[in-house]
Amino acid sequence: MKLPLLLSIGLVLLFSAKPSVTEISWTQLDEGLAYGEYKANLKSLYSDQIVNILKIDPEHYDLKLLSAKETGEKIKTARSWAQKHNLIATFNAGMYLMDYETNKGYMKNYSFVNNPKVNADNTVLAFNPKEKGLPAAQIIDRTCQDWETLKESYHSMTQSIRMVDCHQKNRWSKQAKMWSMVVVATDKEGNILFIFCRSPYTVHDFINLQLQAPLNIYNMMYLEGGPEASFYLNHPKKKVERFGSYETGFMTSDKNNQFWEIPNVIGVVKK
Repeated sequence: MKLPLLLSIGLVLLFSAKPSVTEISWTQLDEGLAYGEYKANLKSLYSDQIVNILKIDPEHYDLKLLSAKETGEKIKTARSWAQKHNLIATFNAGMYLMDYETNKGYMKNYSFVNNPKVNADNTVLAFNPKEKGLPAAQIIDRTCQDWETLKESYHSMTQSIRMVDCHQKNRWSKQAKMWSMVVVATDKEGNILFIFCRSPYTVHDFINLQLQAPLNIYNMMYLEGGPEASFYLNHPKKKVERFGSYETGFMTSDKNNQFWEIPNVIGVVKK
């Protein structure tokens, strides 16, 4: 039996079509610094589905850990932190406790310890190495690396939830809750990637989106979600101000129109 012509053509197109490939639009800002964005191909309930990325080569740019608990300053928005401390970019340094100053996991910056407790979370962003020969910045996976040695090898560290392990596996279980989010990743070339999306996704789905995108991700760590999630970039070639909104069970709308004040941030400066 012959199939109708249109049905036959449709079946050929269906089985011969290649999966869609995410294209990232990159702007090279400087040697070792690039801004990229793409539209996620997974529909979200709200906003524009745009994913924002700042790619940093830590051989050319330094990360700085700033904490209101350390400096005695009032908590500020990502924009205000950047303006006060002459930062090119600013992002959340992690989730914080109800005292609005203490990181949920281990955090230290040189001699100042924001939180001495190493909790059960398996990833730590470490930078400002004490010795030559170490990566200038890395996400330590405590299940794959010698944490006890590396803990003493860096001046600045902040701990949070593992999203992608050292084998590039999604470590976040499936759940119905969703939110805006900002995360940090490393790629296989050693670059640091700060990644943001205002459109709410489940974390499991968001991780899969980044693994499918041409980012060459090695591992990834969660920083913050909902309206607190902040992505601020102020460079002569590009300015980007993005803040989250939707969070299941907290802010169930896309109406947030401003940065929220946060106590701990990661800043970017040129070496």
